[in-house]
Amino acid sequence: MLYFTETAREKLDEFAASSDEPSLALKIAIIGRGENGFQYDLQLVPSADAEDGDDIFEVDGWTVIIAEKSVPYMDNVTLGFKEKLMGGGFHFDNPNSLWQDELSNRVQQIIDEQINPGISSHGGTITLVDVKEGNAIVSFGGGCKGCSAVDITLKNGVEKIIKDQIPEIITISDITDHAAGENPFC
Repeated sequence: MLYFTETAREKLDEFAASSDEPSLALKIAIIGRGENGFQYDLQLVPSADAEDGDDIFEVDGWTVIIAEKSVPYMDNVTLGFKEKLMGGGFHFDNPNSLWQDELSNRVQQIIDEQINPGISSHGGTITLVDVKEGNAIVSFGGGCKGCSAVDITLKNGVEKIIKDQIPEIITISDITDHAAGENPFC
């Protein structure tokens, strides 16, 4: 179940009041994970925009749509809104584990504690997208997205560190669109 703070509900109502759409829903999807927790996509969409498998329910008069793959990670979550000097923003208080299986949690821990601290000195980051059948699927971001040395980083760094410590991981796959980086392949 998802909960709203009073401030979050008021902000949602404000945004809805400025929309021409007569029937809005709040759509939430978890789009990534990192050392600071889950990364979310939060949108106001027409209520009819739910997809097969999405979880749809009501919270404080709002229709909420949770993307199917995010449902297991959205139990007892609170959506809040923080006012800041230069505006503000929504935030989630999510008590759930980043991953539901121990293997993914182990890979995430290595990325957070050993890999990202090293590549952050180059302005880069790696996000674990999924673990399936011995394959850790990752995405590069920041300075690593589009970097010409990304294959070396993946094979000689990321892959070696993870596979040496977690023998259940057989391959590491990079799903990043490196051509879309800031300085592709320079």
